[in-house]
Amino acid sequence: MKFFLISLLCLTLVRPNVQGQTTAAYTASIKHFDSLRVKALTEQNGWLNLAGLYWLKPGENSFGSASNNTLIFKHKNMPAVLGKFKVVGNRVSFEFDKAVSKFTNGYSEEIILFDPFNKTDTSIVFNQFMWSIIIREDKIGVRFRDLKNPALAAFKGNKRFAVDEKWNLPAKLLPPNPSGLFITNVLGQTTAEDYAGKISFEYQGKNYELDAISEGPSDLFVIFCDATNGINTYHTGRYMYVPRPDKNGNTFIDFNKAFNPPCAYTPFATCPIPPKQNKLPFKVTAGELSDKHK
Repeated sequence: MKFFLISLLCLTLVRPNVQGQTTAAYTASIKHFDSLRVKALTEQNGWLNLAGLYWLKPGENSFGSASNNTLIFKHKNMPAVLGKFKVVGNRVSFEFDKAVSKFTNGYSEEIILFDPFNKTDTSIVFNQFMWSIIIREDKIGVRFRDLKNPALAAFKGNKRFAVDEKWNLPAKLLPPNPSGLFITNVLGQTTAEDYAGKISFEYQGKNYELDAISEGPSDLFVIFCDATNGINTYHTGRYMYVPRPDKNGNTFIDFNKAFNPPCAYTPFATCPIPPKQNKLPFKVTAGELSDKHK
């Protein structure tokens, strides 16, 4: 999941409250969380400036605004032919068209964007545009950004349920199922994840469990859905970070920090969707709302 979560990692800096913390302090911590969410969405590597996702074929893929290109991005600041992507195995380079007389940032005519053998993974910036390579199983794609994307100006922050400290619940990490954890994304690809175990918590006198992915040394990552999806919240579900437990396996699961997947903001993301065992049968009236909530 790390390929997908890079721009969200700053969120892990906000820790759940501990028992005994005042409501004012807790509310302030959620406000800080919300501000970091806005930063993550609007920064250069955020989700709101995504303007295209192009899947490459082996060989040459021409790119520009003209309709005869392999990959087309219509924009007044995009040359008719900007250049071409070259794919050889999993190695991807970009060659600027010679008609583009000036290369920004001192680029040479051809730049290696992705080379797994030499551990090359870089981005190119041209005018207001930036692009890089993503790998999704056997698919190689171009993640294309417009750093002046109208979605940035249109974004007015995330709507959320009222902050309610009752949704910050004591939890315990239990051992994982021997069968492992498999997550499917919106492309229909299913992959085995780094399975951390089951987060067990109690709500209204009943016990529930959510499978969690190991996400770095400090956090677990949960993809879940509940009875608010498609009504108040994003229709496929939401995401949440949970701090790794202490030596006794104890932690907190804070639904006030449930947040929307990138697919709630752009059609150019490849979001993982909740596994069926992570569907909660009740309404989680906490965390971020969908912009289209009723």
